[in-house]
Amino acid sequence: MEKFKINLKDNPKLEQRLLADGRISLFLFYYFGRQSEAITDEFGNPVLYESGKMIGTPKYKVKHLRRKEALNLYLISKPRTIEEREQNKEILLTAKKIRAQKEQELYNNDERFWQRKKIGLNLFEFFDDFVQTANVADRRVLEGALRNFKTFMKEQYPLFANKLKANNLSKEMMQKFADYIGEHHKGEGVDTYFTRFKRIINYAVEKGVISKSPCLGVTIPKRDDILAKDILSQEEMLKLFATHYEGENPEIRRAFAMTCLTGIRRCDIVELTYDNVDYSNRILKFRQSKTQKHSKSSGVTIPLNDTLMSIIGKKEEYASDDYIFHLPSDTMCLKALRRWTKKACIDKHITWHCGRHSFATSLLNNGVNIKVVSSLLGHSTLRFTEIYLRAVDKQKVEAINTLPNLNIE
Repeated sequence: MEKFKINLKDNPKLEQRLLADGRISLFLFYYFGRQSEAITDEFGNPVLYESGKMIGTPKYKVKHLRRKEALNLYLISKPRTIEEREQNKEILLTAKKIRAQKEQELYNNDERFWQRKKIGLNLFEFFDDFVQTANVADRRVLEGALRNFKTFMKEQYPLFANKLKANNLSKEMMQKFADYIGEHHKGEGVDTYFTRFKRIINYAVEKGVISKSPCLGVTIPKRDDILAKDILSQEEMLKLFATHYEGENPEIRRAFAMTCLTGIRRCDIVELTYDNVDYSNRILKFRQSKTQKHSKSSGVTIPLNDTLMSIIGKKEEYASDDYIFHLPSDTMCLKALRRWTKKACIDKHITWHCGRHSFATSLLNNGVNIKVVSSLLGHSTLRFTEIYLRAVDKQKVEAINTLPNLNIE
């Protein structure tokens, strides 16, 4: 059989195999190094040495990362004529060109992440890069989801707390993480954080860093009190806006009033311009930044009453592309809101999103049809609006419980 020299530093290497019919099959052999993988039991916990010098330490198995790729090119094993030898030279030259091209793709094509994936890319670094460069309105929620996952790994899987590889992930681990979120958060935060984490995982799958999402089939704990954030009653709203404090920011008062009276999220409030306002028909139109990239029903239309028109201001005073609200950072807005509610003696943990919840529950308490409320909130389905019905039922229970206990005996 004809032999050709193999460069041991090549990756992939061009290798050959003699077939039963006498031909020589050419193929590429990729080697991505070796990887130490912790041995785990059926519950995903590391198996420890029980005797010897390494007692109490986890057991590992070494896995060599290889791949073969057939080229469908064949040499004549015993060329007898000049034509057969020339044919072998041309085929071998073609195979070498393919090998060089594959090597170039392997090391220069960042989109595939081939070699980095196979030698054990640290997923924490990959996740951090994605979150920090993600051009999305809810990047802070992505950061929170990743922060929760890192804390979970430190507590539940300390062996992987600093370096996590694709082969360390499992469905069992993801289910434990979902349960962990359910134990440490409440309300919409449970679904929100795990949904954002799945977005990070799906990005890794898209880029080839993970072959298959370990989140498939994982269920999120469901709770009856899914709307767990505090809500302002109409009386508390009046009390809050009747309260002033030293150093208050008028823009924050205007914007939070807009949220309480329209249900618009803060991320959309800051993007509103006077071009979104139809003054003649007294209508506000905009697209929700949270859903416009993946929902056909991202557009929202809200009628404007006198209070809302006064909050927005007169048309002739501003250019159409001017922002309606000029707010400081999220952190500054939250600090101002907490100081404001404390001054108003409202003993509730009120965040900006509580204004949206308060808007929805106030309308339902006033007998507004749930379909109307859903439309004003920009929900694509009533399923998302129904959580507010449970909040209204809870308020009814609390109202009944305020009645005095009567001794009727």
